[in-house]
Amino acid sequence: MSTPAPRPSVLFVCVHNAGRSQMGAAYLTHLAGDRVEVRSAGSAPADAVNPAVVEAMKEVGIDISAETPKVLSVEAVRASDVVITMGCGDACPVFPGKRYLDWQLDDPAGQDVEAVRPVRDAVEQRVRGLLDELGIPVSA
Repeated sequence: MSTPAPRPSVLFVCVHNAGRSQMGAAYLTHLAGDRVEVRSAGSAPADAVNPAVVEAMKEVGIDISAETPKVLSVEAVRASDVVITMGCGDACPVFPGKRYLDWQLDDPAGQDVEAVRPVRDAVEQRVRGLLDELGIPVSA
């Protein structure tokens, strides 16, 4: 009997943890279920998730209205296999043996839902690509 492979852990990081990283975490949770451990955080977290981001995600059937921005911790980075940064620059601590990806995406801060939709769709495509790379089938 073989031991199941450990679940990969992915951390999404952006400055405010109110837009891109929340969308990334929500899509990964939605598409992978419990096969991936998902975290998100920000180097300077906002007070709340961007309402236009909440609305854009609701349009695709994902409710993130109960999420709250979280502060980026060294422990979160250390506990993650893959760290995906989205515009946080040098604010993210770097540890050897981690896989770092930097997704260049427009910042939805201050934008309306119309402007957030293309960012949301780009996040979804990148999350699907990440799941493919990790060898995890999409469940939705």
